[in-house]
Amino acid sequence: MAALRARADAGDPDAADQLIELAADLGDMGELRRLADAGNSTAADQLIETATEYGDLDELRRLADRGNRTAAEQLAELTSE
Repeated sequence: MAALRARADAGDPDAADQLIELAADLGDMGELRRLADAGNSTAADQLIETATEYGDLDELRRLADRGNRTAAEQLAELTSE
């Protein structure tokens, strides 16, 4: 994972995609959060999907508070159930 992270951080989009996929498979929300916070929209989408699957309302709220509309919609859906 460290090698992929280094390549992704150096701007390799293929490595970033692989890292996102691996992080999602492992449920590594920390890695997804790091990539999303760095501006990777694919990582943000995957983070929302993973947070929704785990029912992580705090993460969805954090993303919604930062202006992510999809996170806000997922949060609203989960809290209305």
